[in-house]
Amino acid sequence: MIQHVRLAAPIAVALAGSAFASAASADELNIYSARHYDSDAALYQAFTEETGIEVNLLEGDSDQLIERIKREGVASPADVMITVDAGRLWRAEQEGVFQGVESEVLNERLPESMRHPEGLWFGFSQRARAIFYDRDGFDPAEIGSYEELSDPRFEGEVCIRSSNNIYNQSLLASLVEHHGAEGAEEWAQGVVANMARDPEGGDTDQIKGVASGECSLAVANHYYYVRLLHSDDEADREVARQVGVIFPNQDGRGTHVNVGGAGVVEGAPNRENAVRFLEFLASDTAQEIFANGNYEFPVVEGVKMNPVLESWGNFKKDSLNISKLGENNPEAIKIFDRVGWR
Repeated sequence: MIQHVRLAAPIAVALAGSAFASAASADELNIYSARHYDSDAALYQAFTEETGIEVNLLEGDSDQLIERIKREGVASPADVMITVDAGRLWRAEQEGVFQGVESEVLNERLPESMRHPEGLWFGFSQRARAIFYDRDGFDPAEIGSYEELSDPRFEGEVCIRSSNNIYNQSLLASLVEHHGAEGAEEWAQGVVANMARDPEGGDTDQIKGVASGECSLAVANHYYYVRLLHSDDEADREVARQVGVIFPNQDGRGTHVNVGGAGVVEGAPNRENAVRFLEFLASDTAQEIFANGNYEFPVVEGVKMNPVLESWGNFKKDSLNISKLGENNPEAIKIFDRVGWR
C-alpha cells in the first residue's frame, strides 16, 4: 500500500505539517515527486514487491517541493525527490536539496550523460524534443536540425510554446552549450521571427496547430504525440495521423533529450532505502514502466518499449551531460528576454 499525499496548491506548503514521520525505518521510503503520471504508481508498487519497502508519496510541483524541503530543514522526512527536466533538477541542486551518491549499479547502468558529475541526481527516462510537420503540406527533407527553425524560409510557419516553459529553456540551454550565448541568441531571434503565432498552450497544442494548418512545423516532446496516437478520442488520433515526426540533428550531435530524474535528499532519514530506490529505477523492470506507462525513452539500452517508440528505431541522441542544461538555464532565460520570446 502507498501512502499518498497531494499538495493541491502552493499555500499547502506553508500550512501543511510534515506528511510523514521523519524517523528512519528499515521498511519505509518517503518520496517527494513532481511527476504526476498515473503510471508511476506501478513503479512504486514494483519497488515494494521487490524489496518489501513501503513507499510514502507526497506530490506537488517542483518549486513547491523544493520550498517544502527547505522549510522542513533537518527534520524533513524526504528521502528522494523526483522531478522532470534537468532545469528543475538543477534548481533543486542549487537550493541544496540533494546529497551525492556513489553507486556501482548506477555507474554501470546509466550512460555518463545521465549522471550528475557529483552524483547529486540522475536521469532515469528520456524525453526527445522533436520537430513535427504537416504530412500533407510539408516535405520533411526540407529540415533536419533545430538550427534550421530560425531560417527565414520558414517565416510564419513555426509553432512553439512560451519561453517560461522549462522544456524550451533546456533546449536553448543546449544550444548555448553547443554554439555559445551569441549563437544561441541569434537562433532564438530567428525562431521568434518565424513564429506562426504568439506562443500559447502546451506541447499538445503545438502539434494540433500543425494538424489544423496554423503552422507547418512545431516543437514538442515526443510523448505528447504518442499520447495522441493512443487517445480514446478519435479526433486526437486523427491529429496524430496528419502529423509526422523528425528527430533533428542526426547528421551531427543528435536530438536534444531531457530527463525525468531523481536524487537522494540531503539528510534523508532512510538513505539506504533511497539509494536502493534509485538503483531500482535503473532496473529493466522500472525502465519498461517508464517506456510503456508514459511513452518515455528508457536510458538503459535494450529495454522493451511501446511499439510506436520501437518503430522509430535507434535515432542518435545528444550525449551532452544533462547537468549542462541546468547550468546554462539562467543564460537561456536572459536570451529569451532579450529577443522578446514571450
